[in-house]
Amino acid sequence: MMVSFFDQFASPSYLGIPLIAIAIALPWVLYPTPSSRWINNRLITAQEWFINRSTNQLMMPLSVQGHKWALLLTSLMIFLITINMLGLLPYTFTPTTQLSLNMGFAVPLWLATVIIGMRNQPTVALGHLLPEGTPIPLIPVLIIIETISLFIRPLALGVRLTANLTAGHLLIQLIATAVFVLLPMMPTVAILTAAVLFLLTLLEVAVAMIQAYVFVLLLSLYLQENT
Repeated sequence: MMVSFFDQFASPSYLGIPLIAIAIALPWVLYPTPSSRWINNRLITAQEWFINRSTNQLMMPLSVQGHKWALLLTSLMIFLITINMLGLLPYTFTPTTQLSLNMGFAVPLWLATVIIGMRNQPTVALGHLLPEGTPIPLIPVLIIIETISLFIRPLALGVRLTANLTAGHLLIQLIATAVFVLLPMMPTVAILTAAVLFLLTLLEVAVAMIQAYVFVLLLSLYLQENT
């Protein structure tokens, strides 16, 4: 039984061709193309408002130099939100439940922020490894601890996104299975369980959006330290 629950996280393939590429490319087809007209329809207006608000929130703590990342971070957030939301539909596959994909996003972007810090302000970047006022006997230990915490950052980014989405999908499948099992025997309990499932689905919609935002927000905070 437990093996079937985890089968939903296996990358699907058709005729030996992995379909994860289609799942990754599909969100870009769904976005409406902005128009050059002064008056747009409601969908494009809502899209532009959401993008502007999200970009302002992400770029607010950054310096002017960090604003060059606005297009990249905003595009990544919208892309992750779309993938996470599409993964909640029945008979779909969520690419962000794969740790390899999330690490593929986290490691290069985290490494880029570190390289920018080392290139532009190496003294400040290295100063983060040793808090000010540290006693001399603790300096070697703190440098090792801070270095380990620095290299754990991309792993934490990828694992956080993967774990939250995986846990939510498993919980939804477990409760849905319980509803089908209880329906012939205890209809009242099954209805109550279905109500819990509906509320959990709404929660998962919020989690799908929040986790994408948190992923990009943490990247922006790492960028803030190095610009």
